[in-house]
Amino acid sequence: MNPKVDFYFSKTEKWSAELKKLRQIILDCGLAEELKWGVPCYTFQKSNIVLLHVFKKYCAVLFTKGALLKDAHNILIQQTENTQSARQIRFTYVGEISEMEPILKAYICEAIDAEKAGLKVTFKETAEFTIPPELQGKLDEMPALKTAFDALTPGRQRGYILHFSSAKQSKTRTSRVEKYVQHILDGKGLTD
Repeated sequence: MNPKVDFYFSKTEKWSAELKKLRQIILDCGLAEELKWGVPCYTFQKSNIVLLHVFKKYCAVLFTKGALLKDAHNILIQQTENTQSARQIRFTYVGEISEMEPILKAYICEAIDAEKAGLKVTFKETAEFTIPPELQGKLDEMPALKTAFDALTPGRQRGYILHFSSAKQSKTRTSRVEKYVQHILDGKGLTD
């Protein structure tokens, strides 16, 4: 246990029993405990293996390269359709964690083995993402915008595509595109 991480467990009331049990299981697997992004992160030779997360309706163990795991028990959850690497196992009570302890340890060991083997997740190329019609229409309408968009790094392009696509309504997507036209023309990413 890393004392620098203790405060996280003391401040989380709703899932404290569950987190305490998950922490013990993960540490039993020989991982180092650190605090990253404000949450407990468990590493093997400085590589992130799992993180603990709390949400309103559940707490979760997040496997940073969960897409590489075999998932023999079909329990890994992809949080969103755009999540490419990470996978979660969600829990809602301590008994569930205790019942799944051997399975959870097996998944953690598999994740460690994947890291030892140097396995990498194959990410989709930016060109494989569908450009929302509202953005495509604006790119077709403004050649300078298309040139500027094509000149952005793949990560910045992907950021815009995912941000625009995440809106459910066309008018919201259109509004988002309009809001960021100048940003794109200036060669900036979504958060620059």
